[in-house]
Amino acid sequence: MTWKRVFTSSIGRKIVMALTGIFLIVFLIVHIAINACIFNTLVDKNDHGVVFNRAAHFMGSTFLIRVMEIGLFVMFFIHIIQGLMLASYNLQKRDTQYKISYGNRGSRWYSRSMGLLGTLILLFLIVHIAQFWVPSRFGELPEMRVQNGDPVHDLFSKMRETFQHSWVVILYVAGCISLGYHLAHGFQSSFRTMGVHNRKYVRMLIAAGNWFSVIVTIGFASMPISMYFDWVK
Repeated sequence: MTWKRVFTSSIGRKIVMALTGIFLIVFLIVHIAINACIFNTLVDKNDHGVVFNRAAHFMGSTFLIRVMEIGLFVMFFIHIIQGLMLASYNLQKRDTQYKISYGNRGSRWYSRSMGLLGTLILLFLIVHIAQFWVPSRFGELPEMRVQNGDPVHDLFSKMRETFQHSWVVILYVAGCISLGYHLAHGFQSSFRTMGVHNRKYVRMLIAAGNWFSVIVTIGFASMPISMYFDWVK
């Protein structure tokens, strides 16, 4: 398969979607692990976000990670573009409706709505980048001086300030739910596209994908909710 076919054929697009999807799944694991540091305040009442801010500072100041960040944006862009192109291609092929609608007996609604879910995630991602990534990377945040270390951006306080608005919390929770349903299908679909077809392993992938989507949804959604209700201070 030529490089042109990789980005233009249906099979090539699915392979690109699978590879970029697996890469983004790894990113989500790292991202949720870093964000979970905010809950250290539940263990150490004197933390006030120090552990989280240190972790965020490490991710933002390490050269290798900054280079990988560029790759991450490229992967996001390719995944989104290829996803929209694949959804458009599938709609064009379906010129006539099926005489019999199987509904969820044929496939889950979220597996048929990956384009819509991806669009909602993209809109959520734009808001998230504007609210946190841009101020963090371009020095628009106040700094916190930590013991035995250089000053770090006080991203923890920025999160607390942002998540005091109910509409922002609702937006983030809706984005997390969309991401969860997207992952419920995308997780197992990515590995199946890359050649996992054994019935036993497919069942394991589906179960792992369902658990992963639930953990990611609850993990990310719990952060704005916890800050809104002052459970995390």
